[in-house]
Amino acid sequence: MAPSDSQAHVVTVALADRSYDVHVGAGVRSRLGSVMPDGARRAAVITQAGVGWTVDSGLDQTVFTVADGEEAKSLSEVERLCRALSQAGFTRSDVIVAVGGGVVTDLAGFVAAVYHRGIRYVSVATTLLAQVDAAIGGKTGVNLPEGKNLVGAFWQPHAVICDTETLSTLPSRELRSGQGELAKYHFLTGEDLDALDTDERIAAAVRIKADVVAADEREGGRRAILNYGHTLAHAIETAGRYDLRHGEAVAVGLVYAAEVAMRLGRIDSERVAAHRRVVSGYGLPGRLPTELDDDDDLLALFGRDKKAVDGVTFILDSDRGPEPVVGVPETVQREALAAIR
Repeated sequence: MAPSDSQAHVVTVALADRSYDVHVGAGVRSRLGSVMPDGARRAAVITQAGVGWTVDSGLDQTVFTVADGEEAKSLSEVERLCRALSQAGFTRSDVIVAVGGGVVTDLAGFVAAVYHRGIRYVSVATTLLAQVDAAIGGKTGVNLPEGKNLVGAFWQPHAVICDTETLSTLPSRELRSGQGELAKYHFLTGEDLDALDTDERIAAAVRIKADVVAADEREGGRRAILNYGHTLAHAIETAGRYDLRHGEAVAVGLVYAAEVAMRLGRIDSERVAAHRRVVSGYGLPGRLPTELDDDDDLLALFGRDKKAVDGVTFILDSDRGPEPVVGVPETVQREALAAIR
């Protein structure tokens, strides 16, 4: 059943003539047909077999299935999809519909950005991670062996659907992964996210991200705060010697960033404790995996992070909120690592 207007939240990402709405609520996937771009003839639905949700775009649609897991985010998969779209006769007058989690929305969004030099796309985000982060803001991309999301493009969607009914079917690990990104938003606003129910909390996170994206679409400044906790998280994921999901790595990264900030005098121990409380409240880890015991390895990986333009860049908390910081002494980096082992 389609949700009533009072049951769903609609958040606008304000980008002038490229503005779009994000629909949040139970059952909002039924709105997909109504948000299709004007003049679209056909829909290419890109999804994964394990997603378990089908959609009706209201158009003649063809489903393209990609591999499960991060291995789908590869240049070879981009080529395969683009060739399949070409062979099926898709043109710039058509639309791509991404149905799935962050892997699917990142991959399908990048395909949309490069196929015919740009084709419209709509994301139907089915995981918490995608609903609060990956599907919103227009950052698309795929991985290289050297690091995550190193090849990509800014390409805004035409609309985003965040149907919270899909969350009820997520495995617990997948749900926790999204909660790692949700934990980040507790420190990007003064709003008390703990007091909100699930739909309201997701909508609040979307609203925070929408405001940041509208102010800094291409990460020239303020948008970097959305990477809070990600410097260590991306290093953990790139090292890849253990089973840790993205949001779980972000949770560890949030605590690490707080420990770094405290050692630089930017926050006090109570604020560090607040980071640990939020992370543990979501059932997330706040310590490094025991297998990751090489500080030199992690410090080297910090330098591969996309934010590392003028040296290793951390997003660190302060009384003004999180902000980019360059030039953190190596001794501080190592001391903070020791504090989360």
